Amino acid sequence: MSKVVIVPCSGIGKVYGLMAREAALKVTDELKPEQTRTVCLAHIVTGDAAAKEKIEGLPCITIDGCPKLCAAKSAAQSGGIVKAQYRSVDEMREHRGADPGTPAELSKDGWQMVDELSEKIAKNVDEIIKEDQ
Repeated sequence: MSKVVIVPCSGIGKVYGLMAREAALKVTDELKPEQTRTVCLAHIVTGDAAAKEKIEGLPCITIDGCPKLCAAKSAAQSGGIVKAQYRSVDEMREHRGADPGTPAELSKDGWQMVDELSEKIAKNVDEIIKEDQ
């Protein structure tokens, strides 16, 4: 089985983009390093052949920062099989009033939201691997 590709938002200048990237790194580096890898959204968007090769025909989980769903749309357009879509902004609904931090640095609340989102994604990775076996 190929690794599940985690494609995070590149939302520079927004805390939600930072949350998406940190969640992707937590999944790929800590929670599921043997089952996942990540691909840079900017390379996918610009049509980089190597990035397309790393995603085409493979199961993907996307993590977007906003409703524009750039990661999800771009992964699908590049031939990735989007099995699940997450939005870091949705985590805020479960933490009304919390301050996630700034575009450059997450707060304690922001890291808590990243941890919770990462756990959801890691469980989804297990489900995707199980269904593809």
